[in-house]
Amino acid sequence: MSMKLYVGNLSFDTTSNDLQTLFAQAGTVENVSLIEDRETGRSRGFGFVEMQTKEEGAAAVAKFNGTELGGRALKLTKPNHAKIAAAATAARVTN
Repeated sequence: MSMKLYVGNLSFDTTSNDLQTLFAQAGTVENVSLIEDRETGRSRGFGFVEMQTKEEGAAAVAKFNGTELGGRALKLTKPNHAKIAAAATAARVTN
């Protein structure tokens, strides 16, 4: 069973390909979703990475939580669905 991870504190210059390449070091990446601003297309500083197994997800958290990417320390957690919904609502209100 796959494991989805919230990846926060991303540089605005980070791309989906950057995340794919980084997380592939911990296992098979099934999906990368970088959240972007609708108007500017610029990253909003967070995204989601889905690893193929829970073990690979746990390995990715252990390996990359606090690791620097693009000059910023990554913050990895399991997604909090309430926060995701609030962020999506805020994005719709501001756009």
